[in-house]
Amino acid sequence: MVRRLLSAALAAFVLAYLPAASASANGDPAFLRFGAGYYDINDDEDAGEFHFEYISDWDWWVFTPQFGIMATTDAAAYVYAGIRLDLFLGRRWVISPQFAPGLYHDGDGKDLGHVIEFRSAIEIAYRFDDRSRLGLSLYHLSNAGLDDNNPGTEVLTLHYSYPLTSAFGD
Repeated sequence: MVRRLLSAALAAFVLAYLPAASASANGDPAFLRFGAGYYDINDDEDAGEFHFEYISDWDWWVFTPQFGIMATTDAAAYVYAGIRLDLFLGRRWVISPQFAPGLYHDGDGKDLGHVIEFRSAIEIAYRFDDRSRLGLSLYHLSNAGLDDNNPGTEVLTLHYSYPLTSAFGD
């Protein structure tokens, strides 16, 4: 009951906040994002994590498409495409919930139970004057019950988002 009330309150807040907080309202460009992190922070099959993403400047309603690839030091790999929502807290801080389905290969790492996995993330980032961002993300990777084996994993990452206008001009 409490979980449903919290979910409803969060949904109401996000829907009320969306028009003023969307990326297009702030004119953000596309980004190349790269970073590294700690894979499987909640279990004993930890590894280093590295990722590379393209974050579009195109808006789909209030969402922004993103595409990425992740690899671990245990030869696991994940390629994904999804959406994100940038919620601006003033001029400098951005909170971005994200969702992306993708394809996973466990390599020598953690078996997540299925080739199809879903990535749910929350990111907080500091936005610099050139619109680049330095952020921290926590994401969950899980097959959402597509297989009886669904251990999931949590990953903590530090990343830098480089605005493409800096490389190619406006």
